[in-house]
Amino acid sequence: MLADETPENPNSPKMSSSNKLFVLLFVILVFFAGVQVGRSDSKFSRALPIFVDGNRENAPGQVDWQILWDAIDKINQRYLDKPVDMTKLLYGAVSGAVASLDDPYSLFLPPKEAEEFGNDELRGSLEGIGAEIAIKNQQLIVVAPIDDSPAMNAGMKAGDYIAQVDGEDTFGMTLEQAVGKIRGPAGTKVMLTVFHKGQSEPVEIAITRARIQVKSVSYETQDLEGKKIGILKLRRFGEETQGELDKAISEFLVKNVKGVILDLRNNPGGYLETSVAVASNWVPSGATVVIQKSSDGSEQIYEAEGANRLGGMPTIVLINGGSASASEIVAGALRDHGLAKLVGEKSFGKGSVQELIELQAGAELKLTIAKWLTPNGHDLNKDGLEPDEKVELTDEDFQNDRDPQMDKALEVLKTL
Repeated sequence: MLADETPENPNSPKMSSSNKLFVLLFVILVFFAGVQVGRSDSKFSRALPIFVDGNRENAPGQVDWQILWDAIDKINQRYLDKPVDMTKLLYGAVSGAVASLDDPYSLFLPPKEAEEFGNDELRGSLEGIGAEIAIKNQQLIVVAPIDDSPAMNAGMKAGDYIAQVDGEDTFGMTLEQAVGKIRGPAGTKVMLTVFHKGQSEPVEIAITRARIQVKSVSYETQDLEGKKIGILKLRRFGEETQGELDKAISEFLVKNVKGVILDLRNNPGGYLETSVAVASNWVPSGATVVIQKSSDGSEQIYEAEGANRLGGMPTIVLINGGSASASEIVAGALRDHGLAKLVGEKSFGKGSVQELIELQAGAELKLTIAKWLTPNGHDLNKDGLEPDEKVELTDEDFQNDRDPQMDKALEVLKTL
């Protein structure tokens, strides 16, 4: 789930989130009505004047909706290759309406895509290349490759721009279209044309898709100058994450660790509730973890709950350009409360909330309805998180199995 916030024009009329949703649903209904005009045998056509007139009164009046009705009428009358596939026209129109929001996370999913769309990666498995992708600045970007996935093994990294999929340009693709082309059955191949971050020449990368089992949490203990420390790697915030994390923390406490490194690099996020539960292991019960701000200006505060078993434990959080969404919530909360230092590279900057809304005929609308702020009010969706200690991991480091970011985390942990 990643985005830049589009600046608001102070001279434009403002519309509430409920009105925006009404506009979209109204567009869908009017398109469906419009495609029936001129069909004399349609009962729906005979009822159209009542239907349209009733909705015209309630439609937001900032624009002239007659343009919409006229366009559909002209297509029905004059388009060369008739008969027009009206269902395809309808879905394309709604997709265009959602795309006009300039929000890469708001999507219209026709019935087929809606059926295929799911959160398999949050439940621990999927078939594909093993990479979270998003559209940012109108480009198809890799948010994070999953550890040990075909994408990571092929050299893909957070921030890579995917220019083509099997020779087809990605410019203008919606996110669901891109996902549909990149995902596929295990054992099949996909060819990606990729610009690595900071590179001006593309590379062709052939990747064999696989069945990917994503382990949410892995951990180990190490000796650091005679003291034991715990290293936690979180790959996503899924249904089972907190249970796995509880086991890791219990082992750390039994072994009397004196510090923790929480590795959130290339973690694209997951469930909000899981991020709050994870942060609650450090943040005191009742303290703010994240603030959710809706389009009407209202705020909902999510507070830590339960025993903060790692409260007061010296902690370093590793982040990079693949740390997004729930990862940024946890990292931001721990830093704002003075519970951790951030080491690595700037996070992705995906701090928005999407709601999945069921529409007619099995279609779905995925709509951004709110954004997230850290406890101190930092806008995650706009700015992401800058590390306290900036350390890059270069291609040369990656190829030679060096990890200067982890090295720096260990160095800083000695001083806490």
